[in-house]
Amino acid sequence: MSDKLNPFLNARKQLKEACELYWNCKNDNNQYELISHPKRIIEINIPVRMDDGNIKTFIGFRSQHNNARGPFKWGIRFHQDVNRDEVKALSMWMTFKCAVIDIPLWGGKWGIIVNPKELSIGELERLSRWYVRQLYKYIGPELDIPAPDVNTTPQIMVWMMDEYSELVGKYSPWSFTGKPLTSGWSKGRWRATAQWGFYVLEEILKLEKNEIKWKKIVIQWAWNAWLTMAELVCEAGAILVWISDSKWWIYNEKWLFIDKIVRLKSERKSVIEYLDAEKLENKEILEKECDILIPAALENQITDVNADKITAKIILELANWPITPGWDEILFNKWIMVIPDILANSGWVMVSYFEQVQNNINFYWEEDEIDAKLFKKITHAANSVYEIAQNKKTHLRNWAYVVAMKRVLDAMKDRWEF
Repeated sequence: MSDKLNPFLNARKQLKEACELYWNCKNDNNQYELISHPKRIIEINIPVRMDDGNIKTFIGFRSQHNNARGPFKWGIRFHQDVNRDEVKALSMWMTFKCAVIDIPLWGGKWGIIVNPKELSIGELERLSRWYVRQLYKYIGPELDIPAPDVNTTPQIMVWMMDEYSELVGKYSPWSFTGKPLTSGWSKGRWRATAQWGFYVLEEILKLEKNEIKWKKIVIQWAWNAWLTMAELVCEAGAILVWISDSKWWIYNEKWLFIDKIVRLKSERKSVIEYLDAEKLENKEILEKECDILIPAALENQITDVNADKITAKIILELANWPITPGWDEILFNKWIMVIPDILANSGWVMVSYFEQVQNNINFYWEEDEIDAKLFKKITHAANSVYEIAQNKKTHLRNWAYVVAMKRVLDAMKDRWEF
């Protein structure tokens, strides 16, 4: 992997830029170095008996970045491209994400190098349970609360929660979040990421004295939460003109009907089967003309290859790190506003926090109560970042990191960690 695409190096670059802004470009490497590395990174071998009787060993990671204000938190990723630097980067990013939305959880990340599609259901369960057996001394409701991420599901979470409960000798639903509703999942969690992203977009537009109605929208990746995002923007009066799945894009300059796309995806079909639309391979779409561009797939989608060709007026980052470092300032100077991932896609962790709280008190809120709590939190977070960024005349990512970093460092100082 090149340095330009290395997620850990990129995360450190983003943080360094915010540090220089926070300290007025004074050199204070001590605090930067303190918060730009995880406290602990664990690498383990996970032996799993396969259905054919052979033992196969999988490599797993756990990165715990910072817990100055609460337990470690973030998702478990099952993917063939998981690597140590990715896990470290995502754990650091999670610390600042929790800080900017001001909840008492901090950065961690799990990952296993595996393509789960190649495993049977029994092999997947054994892998999930063995992973917990290897790491259970480092996790728990007061230490580290994992959640689902890429290729992990509520079923996997409940297997892991069950294994942890067996190992500690008591039922512990608060040890994992993202479980099925029957095992303590919070209502509203499934649509929370999209709902949060929509509230962020709506709030920033309001602060800009603008609105979403009639805006032309491009969404990269019609999958789960981001399909819900497409529904929300359309319900608000936006015009969906481009949307993709993992391979294909479809385009209609007048309107794409979201109900037809939802039906196709519910039938496990590609968007390419949508009639009355131009079909293109998933290339160069981010450069297409629109008002609001929503990259919601993988990292490093907007790079030095295509960043100067972006025509959108607003980029809402629902993916993690879709823009490589260095391009925020260039886009800002082109009058393109980037609503950064650290702020824009925090809905799922907010509702994970709500789930943990409800599990602990054994009392569960209704979906409208969850939605009201989301709206209150995002209004505060978006306003605090936007107003300071406007006063300092810098892009939103910089000041989102500064707001978050100040909260992290204040908590560490209170605990005499430096």
